Amino acid sequence: MPSKNMLPKGQRRHTVKPEYRATRGVEPPPPPAIPQVEIDDEAGESVHAFTAAPEAKGLRLDQYLAQAIPDISRARVQLLIEHGQVTVNGQPPKAKLKLQGGERIEIAGAPHPPPLHAFAEDIPLTILHEDKHLAIIDKPAGMMVHAGSGSVDPDGTDTRNHGTLVNALLHHFNKLSHVGGELRPGIVHRLDKQTSGIIVVAKDDSTHRKLSEMFAARELEKTYIALVHGRLAKESITVNLPIGRDLVRRTRMTTRRSADSEGVRAAVSHVKVMERIHSPQYGDFTLVEVRIETGRTHQIRVHLQALGHPVVGDTLYGAPHHVGQPPATLSLDRNFLHAARLVFDHPQTKKELRIESPLPPSLQEMLASIRAD
Repeated sequence: MPSKNMLPKGQRRHTVKPEYRATRGVEPPPPPAIPQVEIDDEAGESVHAFTAAPEAKGLRLDQYLAQAIPDISRARVQLLIEHGQVTVNGQPPKAKLKLQGGERIEIAGAPHPPPLHAFAEDIPLTILHEDKHLAIIDKPAGMMVHAGSGSVDPDGTDTRNHGTLVNALLHHFNKLSHVGGELRPGIVHRLDKQTSGIIVVAKDDSTHRKLSEMFAARELEKTYIALVHGRLAKESITVNLPIGRDLVRRTRMTTRRSADSEGVRAAVSHVKVMERIHSPQYGDFTLVEVRIETGRTHQIRVHLQALGHPVVGDTLYGAPHHVGQPPATLSLDRNFLHAARLVFDHPQTKKELRIESPLPPSLQEMLASIRAD
């Protein structure tokens, strides 16, 4: 039976390339500005009540509240709704409720989560290098670098700041730099949560500042290994596409916004083919080495998607949840992206450091399964 997502018969060879080219660099019209709702968490009010603005018409409830209430995330709004702290016209709503404007909205308790505080947790760390100035860590996939997203449970348990790299660092090291602020001690750069591999940590402020300058001046050689869907035709390619926030799906980045738009920044990735794999059961894949000159959010993932070859496991950027056909399918609960090598001159001793991290077992196993077929 044809999928409901398939194009009608006779149009299945239709290409979207002309539409893509026509819209590339064209900014969508800005959505109407949503009036802000001022809520004081410290005022002692048990219930905060207000009327949805006319501009809320057509918006989901969670979308409207995230825009109307300053400094609150959509995830936090959804949590408030799930916990029954939000009513619309006196009734408990779903987050996807479409508003008409003019509804009476009430929020029980403090909408904003309590402030975060970094604290130590006894979490194992793989330390690839350590001296009195810095440490180099092999971060596992699934670990956030520092606190930020998460939730506060009804019993008051704050899950936003557990299990992060910062929690582990505070337990393992007596001293870390404070240039990045109280929530990010020692953190000079970041890796995505589902990306594994090498990350540098500064122990003192002087080293932190020098490392930051080196990153800004592109004086570190950062190399990643990725497995992507499809067969890359060229042996090597440089992707020079600016990256900015996707204005429709805010959790994503995109290369489709014009370079002079607000928040869009230059990004350069050098992609080199390591191995092409054809699997009758699972499909075509290419193992690539990616060296980045810049360090934009989701840079490698976005650039590889722009080439038409999303990273295996990266469902946010178009990769399927499973590869292959039943009953023999493979899945990955992370991105097949690993920070494998880092080369730079030590900011204090000036000696070259060349650090390498092998592919984690989960990635090696998936690669072996595809190769074996």
